[in-house]
Amino acid sequence: MGESVNEHVEDLERELEWCAQLLNARLKSYFQSDGSNRAIEPILPPEPGGSTYGAFVAEHELSAAERLLLILAMIPHIRPQLLDALWIKNEATDRGCTEFGGLSGSTHGGFIPTGETAVFILAGDDLAVRFRLMRLFEGDHLFARHNVLHLGATAESEPALSGALVISREYLHRFVTGAERRPNFNSEFPARRIETELGWEHLVLPGSTLEQLEEIRHWLEHGQTLLEEWGMGQKMRPGFTSLFHGPPGTGKTLAACLLGKYCDSDVYKIDLSMIVSKYIGETEKNLAKVFDMAEDRRWILFFDEADALFGRRTRVDNAHDRFANQEVSFLLQRIEEFNGVVILASNFKSNMDDAFLRRFQSVVSFPMPKPAERRRIWQNAFSAKAVLEPGLDLTRLADRHEVSGGTVMNVVRYASLKALSRNGVTITLADVEEGLRREFLKEGKTMS
Repeated sequence: MGESVNEHVEDLERELEWCAQLLNARLKSYFQSDGSNRAIEPILPPEPGGSTYGAFVAEHELSAAERLLLILAMIPHIRPQLLDALWIKNEATDRGCTEFGGLSGSTHGGFIPTGETAVFILAGDDLAVRFRLMRLFEGDHLFARHNVLHLGATAESEPALSGALVISREYLHRFVTGAERRPNFNSEFPARRIETELGWEHLVLPGSTLEQLEEIRHWLEHGQTLLEEWGMGQKMRPGFTSLFHGPPGTGKTLAACLLGKYCDSDVYKIDLSMIVSKYIGETEKNLAKVFDMAEDRRWILFFDEADALFGRRTRVDNAHDRFANQEVSFLLQRIEEFNGVVILASNFKSNMDDAFLRRFQSVVSFPMPKPAERRRIWQNAFSAKAVLEPGLDLTRLADRHEVSGGTVMNVVRYASLKALSRNGVTITLADVEEGLRREFLKEGKTMS
C-alpha cells in the first residue's frame, strides 16, 4: 500500500496509547466511584494514519467503540502486558472481578480480553450502552461480514460476552506487518495456492474457449466497477461462477492459474473429493472455513473434482443422501453470496446436475486438442536445451495421436529424462513412442 516500514507500527502505538488511557480512566472511575460507575470523560481516538490499519479504520469509518474492540483483540498478540492491571482481585470474593471479564489461556500467560472486557471499558454498568455495544457482535456487522473479529464460542448456558475477543489471523497479520497473509494448507484451511510460470501463449485452446475465459478476466478487472460505480450491486450477485469441463490434461487448471496471474488474484485449489466428509455436517464446516477466509480477498477458488458434490442424483435412498443434498445447497448458497470468482472443474459436463448449471454465469468447454493445436503443444513442450533427432517428426506425432496437453508433457518428461540418463541432450523417437505407449496403457488403450 506504499506505507513506510514503521508507519503501521506508529499507527498501532498511538492506538495502544489511546486504549491504555481509556482503560486507566475506566479503572480510576471503577475504584473511586460511589458505585454508579457509569460515565468517564470522553477520550477521543487518534486520527487514523496512512498504514494498512489506518486505511481500514478510515475506509469503514469505524466508531470509537469499534476501534476499541479491534485494538483490544490485538493486544494479547502485540502488547499483552497492557492488560495486566485487569488481574486485580476483588477483596470481598478473593477472585477476579466479574466486571472485567477475561480468560486465562492454556499457554498464554497474559489476560485474554473477552466481550465483557470491552463492555466494561466502554460502558461500565450502563445497561443502555451495554446493549448498544452487543450489536457490534451481530452477524450483519462488518466485523462478522468481513471475518475480521468475533467472539469465541461459549457453552450454551454461558453469556455470549464471556467469549474471547478473537481477531482473524489474516487481519492481524495485515495490521501488524502491512502485508497480506497467505494461509497454509491444513485442516483449518483445506486449500492450496496454485500458480504457474507459463503465459497465455502456452494455453492452446479453441478461440471460443479463449473468448469465454476473457469474460471471466473482464469480471475480475471490472466487476467491482460494475457493481459499485454503475450501481448494479442490488441487481446482480457479487461474484462470478464458472464450470470448466473437459478431459484431464486439457488446460482447466492452467487456465485458472493464468486468470489469477494476469488479474493479480491468488488462486486456491480445493479438491472436493478430499474434503467431502463421510461425517454428516463436517463438509459444511470445511467449506465454510475456505469461504470465510476468502471473502473480500480477490481470490479465485478452484474446486477440482466438482462431481464429488455436484454430480447427478437420481433419488435419495437414505439419510446420508439427504445430508449430502444439504451440503450441496450449502455450497451453492455460499457460492452465490461469495464476492469473488469460483471455478468448478469436472471431466464431464454430463456428470453435473442441470439444475446447478443454470445457476452458473458461464460453462466453459476444454475439448481435446485438434491436430493443429497438438502440433503447437508438441513444439512448445521441449526444453530449449533439448535436441530432437532427425527422425522425430512432431507434425506426424500430432496427426497420429489424439492426446491432451497434459499427456504430451508426461511424454516429454519421460523422453527428456531418458536423454539425461544417457548424459546427452538428444530426444529420440523411440523414447517419445515409449512414453506415449506408457500413457496409453495408463488409460487402458493401445497405440495405433
